[in-house]
Amino acid sequence: MEIASVIVDVPAMQTDRIFDYEIPAKWVGAIHPGMRVVVPFGPRKIQGFVVGIKRNTDVKKLKEIEEPMDLTPVLNEELLNLAHWLTEKTLSFKISVFQAMLPAAMKAKYEKIIRVVDQTALPSDLEGIFNGKDGLPWAEIEDKGLLSNIQSEIKNGSLEVLYLVKNKAKKKTVREIFCQLDHDDLKEQVLGLSGNAVKQKVVLEWFLKSESTEVSAKELMEDTGATQSTIRGLIKKGLLGERQKEIYRDPFENRQFKRTKPFQLTDEQSNAIGPILKSIENRTHETFLLYGVTGSGKTEVYLQSIQKVLNDGKEAIVLVPEISLTPQMVHRFKGRFGDAVAVLHSGLSVGEKYDEWRKIQRKEVKVVVGARSAIFAPFENLGIIIIDEEHETSYKQEENPRYHAREVAIHRGVQNHCPIILGSATPSLETFARAKKGVYTLLSLSKRMNDQAMPSVSIVDMREELRGGNRSMFSTELFEKLKDRLEKKEQSVLFLNKRGHSSFIMCRDCGHVSQCPHCDISLTYHRYSEQMKCHYCGFEERVPMNCPECSSEHIRYFGTGTQKVEEELSKLIPEARVIRMDVDTTSRKGAHEKLLNQFEDGKADILLGTQMIAKGLDFPNITLVGVLSADTMLHLPDFRASEKTFQLLTQVSGRAGRHELEGEVVIQTYTPEHYSIVLAGDQDYDRFYHQEMMMRKMGSYPPFYYLSLINISHEELLKVVSTAEKITKYVQSRLSSEAIVLGPVASPIPRIKNRYRYQCLIKYKREPGLVETLKKVIEHYQSQASNGLAISIDINPYMMM
Repeated sequence: MEIASVIVDVPAMQTDRIFDYEIPAKWVGAIHPGMRVVVPFGPRKIQGFVVGIKRNTDVKKLKEIEEPMDLTPVLNEELLNLAHWLTEKTLSFKISVFQAMLPAAMKAKYEKIIRVVDQTALPSDLEGIFNGKDGLPWAEIEDKGLLSNIQSEIKNGSLEVLYLVKNKAKKKTVREIFCQLDHDDLKEQVLGLSGNAVKQKVVLEWFLKSESTEVSAKELMEDTGATQSTIRGLIKKGLLGERQKEIYRDPFENRQFKRTKPFQLTDEQSNAIGPILKSIENRTHETFLLYGVTGSGKTEVYLQSIQKVLNDGKEAIVLVPEISLTPQMVHRFKGRFGDAVAVLHSGLSVGEKYDEWRKIQRKEVKVVVGARSAIFAPFENLGIIIIDEEHETSYKQEENPRYHAREVAIHRGVQNHCPIILGSATPSLETFARAKKGVYTLLSLSKRMNDQAMPSVSIVDMREELRGGNRSMFSTELFEKLKDRLEKKEQSVLFLNKRGHSSFIMCRDCGHVSQCPHCDISLTYHRYSEQMKCHYCGFEERVPMNCPECSSEHIRYFGTGTQKVEEELSKLIPEARVIRMDVDTTSRKGAHEKLLNQFEDGKADILLGTQMIAKGLDFPNITLVGVLSADTMLHLPDFRASEKTFQLLTQVSGRAGRHELEGEVVIQTYTPEHYSIVLAGDQDYDRFYHQEMMMRKMGSYPPFYYLSLINISHEELLKVVSTAEKITKYVQSRLSSEAIVLGPVASPIPRIKNRYRYQCLIKYKREPGLVETLKKVIEHYQSQASNGLAISIDINPYMMM
């Protein structure tokens, strides 16, 4: 007897363990670890993941597996082991980790069917609803108010409940027509056709002339002008055959990628790539920090390292932040490695992502370029993992499992004995500190390609502009430079630092700001729909004509949105052609790429946008970058605020003067003396690192301490406060005196979706008992989850809000 150890699709503490199921005789030898199966669990049938096969079990009465959902394992052995490691590391459930490793199309869909067992025994009200059918989905009868009638009929045995597990993953197929005869027989048939069968003759002649013996029905009809009935007639005669052929949904099918050849490396690049190539050759694991200024040619080092890996018959994963997964990035990899590249990012449809994933699983590609979740690409022979812009916070997942792609990459690197490259012009402090200590190997690129000078940066104090009577959002200097670029026919980029700086509605008489009724946060004004929206719970309402507090009509919106900047530009410089890139203009599929292509083709003078234009753009004609609001992130309650500001300003400045023409940057700010702004202006990462490390040491923050954040939420404030106090006391009692436990305090956003939120922050250096303690907390409160209490724990948090 073969027994499968299965993790079931119920993310709860009680079910986060192995359940044993017997493998029916017909599937013995066909079910392997890493496959998904349908198993009975209580009254229903659900999806489970097989994690092992064994011969013996202590369970007296075993249930049988219903059916396999896959023909081959969807998780290989390495990914199964990685999942066990990640479960411990992030304190999440195994099932959540397995789900995170697969594309969305492979998440199971559960359907409840009410099936009729005995038509004759049904009461008339139910008979009318089933209307002679064998069964109906529960979703169709749910709201008809007949629950108790249905329940009593289930008891009587005239109805039963079936649980169906459906796989959402659909393969795309195309109808293909093929010729059943060889060349000579086909010739004979053409000659023997009657005079009326003109169309049939054209179709058969097409196969005579054609090199291929098979063709899609659509293409055949287009080429010959034949109709469906013509083709059907030939199939009936046995001359042609038809079949459904599986094809991939290719997001790049209409695009030709011009093949590129490796460039001659500069001396600096050669020095940097040396140790990487040596590590690939010796098949040893090493983590490299490739620290290179913007425009220093990091991508070419990546491409040539990957080439070496491919020559050795191995595979590569390249992670890029979602935001800079621009078509430009895809072009670079597709241009060098052609069809050996699969691309995974959020702009693809569910079906496209599934197809790209299947190409990887079937070993049809060798390189994956993608955002965070591409780190789980099911390769079995990894030779290198590259994380570009490694400082980006989007590499950390904010819901369960709360993993950081960098840590997963290093773990896979150790398992596969291969190098990891972390690339950045502004590395995160934790990474740079590790490189300084020798935990990572530091490789530097200090010069731009073709020795191009870094752009000159000027910092404008907006307080002085106000005192001088300039009430516009553009300083005199930036305005003059924008006009100058227009005259020279050069391009400019205007960057609006939007995070934590959205437009809100305020009454000028009493100062009332419109708040979300369910969350303690102001509503954001959306000009295009004249709506106010909450970006946490989705609540929206129309903009009021009068102030709800004092009935005044003086209601105005504050804050600068991209639309407002665009309007002001069209008033001040009406002749400038502006492309605006923000959430509103790029929400349609492919819009992001279309706008960038227009800008590249010179159809606009100014590119105006938020975060999404800060990275990865490389256009030869950009000679001016203007930052409209440098300090909006500085004042957020987050110890990384200075670091994020410095990184963002440095990255944006790096868009200017990357080619022949010289670049200039103008940074507008209300706090020009802040070190993160001054040093970003000088592009001086080393001085920033020393200054910020002093601040971190004083505050006992990473990289000097590790952090863990416990979040507690409930609809009743008193319940949250008392639970938060209990948890904090318990944690404190189990840790050493060196650990610092802060709190409990209300979260920076104290209420979201009508739930009050409290948090407790733990700072520690070495606490071997911490994970066990936090597990105990989750275990204890998991049983109380039914009364609405939610506890979440984030080890190494990036979102402090």
